[in-house]
Amino acid sequence: MTEIISNKAEITADIGSVFSFLEDMNNYELLLPKDNISNWEANGEHFSCKIQNTYKISLKKNGKIENSEIHLVSTEDSPLRFNLDIKLSVIEKNVTSAQLYCNADLNPFLKMMALNPLQNLFNYMAGRLEKVFPAN
Repeated sequence: MTEIISNKAEITADIGSVFSFLEDMNNYELLLPKDNISNWEANGEHFSCKIQNTYKISLKKNGKIENSEIHLVSTEDSPLRFNLDIKLSVIEKNVTSAQLYCNADLNPFLKMMALNPLQNLFNYMAGRLEKVFPAN
């Protein structure tokens, strides 16, 4: 398994609001690079999209720890097999830390091709979390 860890995001919002936002898979469209995704589909439990017209990412909920962690897993129609965990913690009142942890099943060739784009994607998503919640 290949582990990919995003940069930490510092979000100006209480942990409950961030957790609720991340629980709704419809909201993940706001975290992805608009110019690089197409064929977006989502409901409260899963989302899928094409990244840069190359490969499809499809994730569904796979558990949670209330106001702490959200666990996602790739679906059968996703060519990449991976888990994505989003871990939240309180920094101070109305400031939440979030970080994405991915464990991907990548063969050596796929690892060489996909590691940097996935790292960039998860860092982008963490950065977008900071922008989705306006400062109070």
